[in-house]
Amino acid sequence: QVQLVESGGGLVQPGGSLRLSCAASGFTSDDYHIGWFRQAPGKEREGVSCLSTWDGSTWYAESVKGRFTISRDNTKNTVYLQMSSLKPEDTAVYYCYTRSSWGQGAQVTVSS
Repeated sequence: QVQLVESGGGLVQPGGSLRLSCAASGFTSDDYHIGWFRQAPGKEREGVSCLSTWDGSTWYAESVKGRFTISRDNTKNTVYLQMSSLKPEDTAVYYCYTRSSWGQGAQVTVSS
């Protein structure tokens, strides 16, 4: 059973940075896509970034390009989302997703 555990959310001022972590377990394949989604109050869940463990290719939503970076620590089976130059509109619950499974979500609030 796939398990995804996110951590690293919190409150940050505009222009600040946060790093989210997603620890994945319950599967042995080393060839999969893993991504981050977010859902702001009153809005639909949207894709933020995705990474392929096969070739390391990445994808970013236009709204976060140049500010967010997705990466992976193979030894820990953990995926990170480094978020910089955060804006109030980045406020949302961020979810990790892979192999039809979702994490529990991490709240990110950007406010002064």
